[in-house]
Amino acid sequence: KKLTLLREMLAGCGAGTCQVIVTTPMEMLKIQLQDAGRIAAQKKLMAAQAQLSSSSAARAAEPVVETRPTATQITRELLRSKGIAGLYKGLGATLLRDVPFSIVYFPLFANLNKLGQKDPNVKAPFYVSFLSGCVAGSTAAVAVNPCDVIKTRLQSLQRGVNEDTYSGILDCTKKIWQKEGPMAFLKGAYCRALVIAPLFGIAQVVYFIGIAEFLLDMLPKHRA
Repeated sequence: KKLTLLREMLAGCGAGTCQVIVTTPMEMLKIQLQDAGRIAAQKKLMAAQAQLSSSSAARAAEPVVETRPTATQITRELLRSKGIAGLYKGLGATLLRDVPFSIVYFPLFANLNKLGQKDPNVKAPFYVSFLSGCVAGSTAAVAVNPCDVIKTRLQSLQRGVNEDTYSGILDCTKKIWQKEGPMAFLKGAYCRALVIAPLFGIAQVVYFIGIAEFLLDMLPKHRA
């Protein structure tokens, strides 16, 4: 039975919400690991500048070895200090990004893929599914990129020198707009589209080929 556009969007909304509940802790840890290198390099530079400006600058300073935290260490620290809620910091911003993404992606993919069907009862060729997934994925990624920027800022636990702290989504949006301008909300959009496009294109091809169904058929069937 063909779904209306509204029902397709509601289905995407439900899928996006379920996905956020599962993946938000992983997103949180990913951002901390990505930030660790940047913060460590900044601290090292500040330490070197402080040593050069001090009275003992003539002596050779020993290099400061920065140890970067692992995902396990970050998880333990968050659970110890903030509990489960610590892993879900920025949940609202993540919902604001991923739910609209799914609302855009699923109906757009379905309608693009339908254009490649010669017969309504026959699947579109796999290359049509691939291209439809790429176009729908990259379009949705760029459309919600402002929400991705806000989410990343809110989930960064460590701040560099002169970096702002944010009390929530509205505060973060206001400060980015005032200090960096509207183009700041499109930072990383090009790279994000390059990652998302093949990811969803390949996912749709895998679904088209029926690998999941093949693997399920290999499992032993329960006999009544």
